[in-house]
Amino acid sequence: MADHPNVPVLDLADIQSGVLRPRPSPYAATYILLRIDEARAGRELLRRLSDIVTSAAEPGRPGRDTFVSVALTFEGLKALGVPQASLDSFAWEFRQGMAARAAALGDVGESAPEHWEAPFGTAGVHVILVGVAPDSEALEAALVRARDAFADLAGVTPIWRQDCYAPPDEKEPFGFKDGISHPAIEGSGVPGSNPLERPLKAGELVLGYPDEMGGLPPAPTPELLGRNGTYVAFRKLHQKVAQFRTYVRDAANGPEEEDLLAAKMMGRWRSGAPLALCPLHDDPALGQDGARNNTFMFRGDDAAGYRTPPGSHIRRCNPRDAEVAGVVRLHRMIRRGTAYGPLLPEGVLEDDGADRGLMFAFVGSHLKRQFEFVQSEWVNGGEFLGLGDARDPVAAAEGTATYSIPRRPIPRRMKGLPSFVTMRGGEYGFMPGLKALRWLADLPGEPGGAA
Repeated sequence: MADHPNVPVLDLADIQSGVLRPRPSPYAATYILLRIDEARAGRELLRRLSDIVTSAAEPGRPGRDTFVSVALTFEGLKALGVPQASLDSFAWEFRQGMAARAAALGDVGESAPEHWEAPFGTAGVHVILVGVAPDSEALEAALVRARDAFADLAGVTPIWRQDCYAPPDEKEPFGFKDGISHPAIEGSGVPGSNPLERPLKAGELVLGYPDEMGGLPPAPTPELLGRNGTYVAFRKLHQKVAQFRTYVRDAANGPEEEDLLAAKMMGRWRSGAPLALCPLHDDPALGQDGARNNTFMFRGDDAAGYRTPPGSHIRRCNPRDAEVAGVVRLHRMIRRGTAYGPLLPEGVLEDDGADRGLMFAFVGSHLKRQFEFVQSEWVNGGEFLGLGDARDPVAAAEGTATYSIPRRPIPRRMKGLPSFVTMRGGEYGFMPGLKALRWLADLPGEPGGAA
């Protein structure tokens, strides 16, 4: 319930749990892509899934940390037979699809769609299922229910699967503690990780509620289809762990500087402790303390970036109160990254050829000004920071020439940064509310027919 007249009462019972609820720690996850070959089978799939997908309500219910989420691509909505007027009401970027947006997103070179894993970027990806649970046993039980929803439907075909995990230490393949920063959303009942930041308006994450601009975000029609839904950008990112380690080793002035240089690129020590709070040495206890490890801002204590470089990964992805071009709060979203593949053993500097990295889900109401803006302007550019065309030293798919670390009397410059991340595939999805899932399941007629 809302505790202030200006805070909306969210219809949590209609919002998918995967939109607002934080994931447990540790956890296992699985992504499954499905193709709809026959509209009636696809609608029956959604009817069954509407009984399996859990809502964001009842935070105290047993098994609340195990849930299945469902998203539909634009091609999937077409395959279901959604009326043209409704199709035309979706966000333009969503209708185009992620592959068509590759140039704007910086997915070029070895990250270009022609190099993506099949079936990403094709018209055959229609449904994206995501299962999350605290452990593999609970996840498998949830996936059995999900598989049962399509196992006997001849017109629905599973076409891809990726198993993921978040280990107990919550570290991603480069070795940094992940999943630390997330915003509070008004009316959700879920606190943010930084008490110094006021909650975001609900409309930034869920359609049908006022956003930071004061109005309702554009939503699909009819209202039943759009309300309580949201957009999601799914991305599979391969991480070149051996290359990252080798570069940091070679750039450092001795082994004692390696951890500091890596932290200056990320903005945090590998433990999760932020440079903003401990700039000279790691503090593992701080890194593990969820009540403190994200409680900081930039403008007051570190405007110039002597602690946390302006071009570091975490400062690019969330500049907080720093002086940058644009309004930071208009570009916030929920980010969820989950590791896949075997970890490269500690200290190994040779690539073993294994595929490892992160499966990302970026959740927000505005694909263009949230995900696409951050990816194109903050990750792949530097103008908003006054850094010219410098790119994210950790996450940019195309490497930067140099990376500048503010330091007195002269900055430290790291030269010849290669790309440490390669895009392996992705899709834009729409996560409907539970009522919208049932509306889609009840569509009449054949594809292309009127509702």
